[in-house]
Amino acid sequence: MRNRLFIFILVFFCIANTMCTVNKNESVLVERLDSLLDSNYASDAPGCAIIISKGDSILYEGARGIADVRTAKPIDSNTVFNIASITKQFTVIGILKLQEMGLLDIENTVAQYFPEFKGDIWNKVKIKHLMSHCSGVPDKRPRVDKDFMLYIVDAQCLDYMKDLDELKFEPGTNYDYINPTFQVLAEIIKRVSGKSFEEFQEEYLFKPAGMANVRYFSPDSVIPSMAHGYVNASADEKSSVDSDSNKEKGELVAEYTDSKGRMWVEYDYGEETFFGTKADGGIYTSVKDFMCWEKALTNNLIISAALKNQAYTPHIQVTGSNFSTYQNRPNTSYGYGWFIDNTPGRELKIYHTGDNGGFQAYAAKYPESDVHVVMFENMNDIDRWSFQSKIEEILINENIIKATK
Repeated sequence: MRNRLFIFILVFFCIANTMCTVNKNESVLVERLDSLLDSNYASDAPGCAIIISKGDSILYEGARGIADVRTAKPIDSNTVFNIASITKQFTVIGILKLQEMGLLDIENTVAQYFPEFKGDIWNKVKIKHLMSHCSGVPDKRPRVDKDFMLYIVDAQCLDYMKDLDELKFEPGTNYDYINPTFQVLAEIIKRVSGKSFEEFQEEYLFKPAGMANVRYFSPDSVIPSMAHGYVNASADEKSSVDSDSNKEKGELVAEYTDSKGRMWVEYDYGEETFFGTKADGGIYTSVKDFMCWEKALTNNLIISAALKNQAYTPHIQVTGSNFSTYQNRPNTSYGYGWFIDNTPGRELKIYHTGDNGGFQAYAAKYPESDVHVVMFENMNDIDRWSFQSKIEEILINENIIKATK
């Protein structure tokens, strides 16, 4: 009896000691991430929301700054941001859902769905090429009329394709990051499903994922808890390979000055182009809601594990592309709707970035450790790639993700 009591006490103290160690580690993690946010964001300026999970546990949830300079409402985990190009993975999953339902095959050519496209090129371009930015289709949307570009919608992005009869390269041979081909995917979803693009995505993606605060932007919609995007009018023009936009800002009139003297101007729909298109960059959601999406994908609630793994598999090399600078980094490939970072000495990282107007977004997953990092910003005054690298270093140092394979 005495031996049993001794063993019980020993086990109790071992468990208690383990719990204390975990709590201590989590506390250090929170302190380090809080410090990182405090050193980069101000409470009275546009800012960010970040959420990090491991398995079913939220390791960190933080926010800094204000969502709207007119109301000074603070950003929190439920603040809704435009996630720009991260939207593309939802369009891809919509296509893969239709394949799972037996309604299409991503090996099919675009010509099979668009009889109005006259060029022979569409007999070469397959659905899978559109999903992986290796179609060779050029972006020839007219950019002369600024007002047209400010308010263009998805259907108008397809107009130039009807008579297109040239490719930049043979499909499947090179990487060229392009937005309007995702409007082609959205139209395929509409034509194959018999539903509107938005209806299909809501029924088969958003609802099963439990996403309560997600929607595609439209000018007449009211989006609760919405952040506006802002740019620093007093800063030099930002130029980085971390942006999918080479657009130059026009003359900016300062709308708000923060305590550091930085002058901010709203820069989203009506001020910057391509906010009106849905399939390539139109989703607004929160970091908390996006984490529901990540968990639904992890648990194969939207599509099968086999199809999901196809999306997470490299299909074209990004590194060294002569056609696009976007995320053209070492050890980088593109799957279907995601970038894949296979840096030696680091865990495999599957991620995407998004940029439009004053919004920046980043969402990454480390499948081996089951860790997810989601960061949305309503200002573009910070080098996002350097910032996420600092987060990654903290996660490695705190043994959340592995440094080596």
